[in-house]
Amino acid sequence: MIPEFLDKYKDQLEEFKLPSIRIKAIPVENEETLNFRQSRFLGKPYLPLNFEYPKDGDGKPLIPLAQINFDEFPRLEGYPTSGILQFYIPSSNWYDMSDYKIIYHDDVSGIHQTDFSFLTADLYDESPVYCEHKLKFEKNIEYGGGTDFRFNMDFSGKDFYEFCEDLNQIQKQQIEKIIDGTGHKIGGYAYFTQSDPRDYDQKLQEDILLLQIDTDEQIMFGDCGVANLFIHPDELKAKNFEKAWFNWDCC
Repeated sequence: MIPEFLDKYKDQLEEFKLPSIRIKAIPVENEETLNFRQSRFLGKPYLPLNFEYPKDGDGKPLIPLAQINFDEFPRLEGYPTSGILQFYIPSSNWYDMSDYKIIYHDDVSGIHQTDFSFLTADLYDESPVYCEHKLKFEKNIEYGGGTDFRFNMDFSGKDFYEFCEDLNQIQKQQIEKIIDGTGHKIGGYAYFTQSDPRDYDQKLQEDILLLQIDTDEQIMFGDCGVANLFIHPDELKAKNFEKAWFNWDCC
């Protein structure tokens, strides 16, 4: 998996190796209906019958931006193997990163709500995700991420970006396949268009990537930006998502 021209750095790269789950987001066709427990971007969420739908500070319904059913993808060490994770944002001013909700449903076997008629079309006018997507998952190995502060590997006295400047086009394409960070995913190295906020706050430096939603043809955070959810490994292991947090940036 590691290209031949990186053989001299193979042992170092192995030390930085992290597993992740790549997410392929597929826009839902008009006639297709996803079930309430299915992983998705947008769409109707799974909510237990007596669970109060999340609202913003003004009492308006939040947008169900992402739903991840942990039953649907390969096991990733440290992450739940069941239950449903949800990420909700305000219908406006979501870019302030203040009035969002991260919710986890451990038991998803009970009777659930089906009436979401209050989620009217106008609520989605400013949504960074333009349409409902179904999600497919694939396990992946990453050897680094150029903008993740944890990837501080030394390439013979050069950092990652300095090293890449001396590569030819084919080598650059090869290294981007294993040291990248972009894309929709869970775990692995996070991607940022600006800088990693964990690098400037010691209290956050152990936090890991819970979910990343990147820009693509039907998703746009600001100007080609990326959204990240982070959580401390101990909180993740305990399935306590109250301290999970949201960050996004753009070019």
